[in-house]
Amino acid sequence: MLERFQLSSYTIRRKVLKLIGGAFHIFGPDGELIFYSKQKAFKIREDIRLYSDESMTEEILWIQARNIIDFAAAYDVFDSVNNEKVGALRRKGWGSMFRDHWIIMDADDNEVGQILEDSGMMAFLRRFLSNLIPQEFYAEVAGGEICHYKQHFNPFVYKLDVSFTTDANAFDRIIGLAGGILLAAIEGRQN
Repeated sequence: MLERFQLSSYTIRRKVLKLIGGAFHIFGPDGELIFYSKQKAFKIREDIRLYSDESMTEEILWIQARNIIDFAAAYDVFDSVNNEKVGALRRKGWGSMFRDHWIIMDADDNEVGQILEDSGMMAFLRRFLSNLIPQEFYAEVAGGEICHYKQHFNPFVYKLDVSFTTDANAFDRIIGLAGGILLAAIEGRQN
């Protein structure tokens, strides 16, 4: 099970034109389906569950918002197999107004890193001139980049590549992948 989280890259895909709810397919570097998630429509609090495949019989990961409405929302990440919290991600409220910024936290809610949109200028252009410019993010822990997130422009399918650097070996990739899922679910809805 753990080997699913040890891959060097993933591709997260979500259909943009789906009317009710949302479905994510997460593929490995060879194009094989690694995880599947189907979100229920009209949920008051964000609740994302990852399964091993589309049959949804084996839950692997659970991401849940702590509060119903929160500008600086925190999302706890749980290992469903071992039934334990592995970390959390928190949106940086006003800090994300012009450039998306997330805080990476460990299982005890200690800040260990951050996920940032690539540049303030590009963020400005995306928000105020054209949302046709794909978003890019990077995650850093202990001052070093451990993960890169790159959106690809496609009007029908939201696609986000998640690539871990070699420095990410000491980093829990579950949190890095959860960050990509939240970017696809939360930030992807805004564009």
